[in-house]
Amino acid sequence: MSVAENIEGIRQRIKAACERAGRDPAGVQLMGVSKTQPIELIQEAVDAGLNLFGENKIQEAKIKIPQCPHSARFHFIGHIQTNKAKDAARLFEMVHGVDSLRLAEELNKRADNEARDLKYLVEVNVAGESSKFGYSPESLLNDIGALADLPRLELHGLMTIPPYTTDPKRSRPLFRRLVELRDACEQKLGVPLGELSMGMSGDFEIAIEEGATIVRVGTAIFGPRKYRNPKADSDA
Repeated sequence: MSVAENIEGIRQRIKAACERAGRDPAGVQLMGVSKTQPIELIQEAVDAGLNLFGENKIQEAKIKIPQCPHSARFHFIGHIQTNKAKDAARLFEMVHGVDSLRLAEELNKRADNEARDLKYLVEVNVAGESSKFGYSPESLLNDIGALADLPRLELHGLMTIPPYTTDPKRSRPLFRRLVELRDACEQKLGVPLGELSMGMSGDFEIAIEEGATIVRVGTAIFGPRKYRNPKADSDA
């Protein structure tokens, strides 16, 4: 199937998941995870009406983004080293994956140098995996006030990457936990946090049923990537 056909199929699945959950499909953004994918495939996706893409390698994004259609919007997904914060603040509309106050402060400084405001989501390691980055739920609630006070950063919500599984239903309680954490952060801050970035190619329908507003879909749009470890073929 073509990229356009894949996108149409995913949009239909998003619509069906929203119907099951009693939600408006307009409340769910589809992100095409374009990491490692050539510009030609991104162009095909743009031609099919998709304009939101996710990258997770700064060096790759620095080369690709200037060559992509102007209508394409890019979010950074995953962990950022503090020494890459300057490029992240310059290149991306939103950063998914702020996992420490130190990183947030560095992004704030770099965004100020660029004279721009930067949207971001806080990554939460809901499952407590030692191999993944992200705030623990307890640390997030401790830091949320300081995170929200950074003047050049706009906190829009939370993001999570659940453990790899062949059964998407196993991710459901983790998605529910992220919703609970978002609600607790809203209560503590007294302001709404509208975005929940959760769900990938294998489990985005479950994520939508639990409240996702951004789903990150890579392989189901562009096809499988070539990795040494097949389990690494996740969408981030």
